[in-house]
Amino acid sequence: MTAVLDIPVGRRTVHLNRPDKPLFPKDGITKADLADYYRTVARRMLPQLRGRPLTMQRFPDGIEGPSFMHKDVPDYFPDWIRRAELPKAGGTVTYVLCEDTATLVYLAGQACITPHRFLSRVDRPRHPDRLVFDLDPPGTDFAPVLRAARWLRPLLDDLGLPSAVMTTGSRGLHVIVPLDRRADFDEVRTFARDVADVLAAGHPDALTTEPRKAARRGRLYLDVQRNAYGQTAVAPYAVRPLPGAPVAAPVDWTEIDEPGFDARRWTLHTVGERLDANPWGDVLSRGRSLTRARRALDALAG
Repeated sequence: MTAVLDIPVGRRTVHLNRPDKPLFPKDGITKADLADYYRTVARRMLPQLRGRPLTMQRFPDGIEGPSFMHKDVPDYFPDWIRRAELPKAGGTVTYVLCEDTATLVYLAGQACITPHRFLSRVDRPRHPDRLVFDLDPPGTDFAPVLRAARWLRPLLDDLGLPSAVMTTGSRGLHVIVPLDRRADFDEVRTFARDVADVLAAGHPDALTTEPRKAARRGRLYLDVQRNAYGQTAVAPYAVRPLPGAPVAAPVDWTEIDEPGFDARRWTLHTVGERLDANPWGDVLSRGRSLTRARRALDALAG
């Protein structure tokens, strides 16, 4: 077994310890395979990560072993990896900032299978530039997720808000709205909850905003809880710690109508075919204000 693999990444060399270590034992995917994947997708992934604090979901013994969510940057991380110290209740947390391909490869070498990103940037951490609706099925059937996404998009259009959709690589979809960073997290989460309430009121037999599972009665929960300071969402193109190594994949809205579409459609081995395309285009390039959207939403709710 190779003890260390040196990976040239731009001007840096990343030292990968135990590159042959299986991270997905049943799929034969090693730490070196994960690092190679993240080096390959970096050109698409980094624009979605730069300037955003990350939480690292690490699996030192692979996906069949124990894992942990790692926020504070360890002392042994190299100095060239950028950091951001942000406040928390009773102290601070020093987060990783993934600004380049070398950092992404290094995190893979630390068995960070899945990076989770802030919905805000480090220069204004309490003012998000992304709003996320997290749609997970109430059971094993993916159809309710697709229905909810198809209902949500035209509602957002009516509010003057563009949206993008992404498979989570796990169970559901994320619907993402770009914001102009004027509103803080409290205002954004309240707005998202009110949008969810309007959508659920229009489809009361299929959707709910009830956080208690016992009260959902088999309906899909419109989850907006990620829209809060310190919360994170899975990063686009991130690998998920599940059999087959599924990937969180940005998709075009038309793709959710294709036969067989589900949250785990693309994997570490197959997502490469999508890298020449940009399914989101420039949808997320200009953040929108919630001021007009709030007026439109209040009119709908009224």
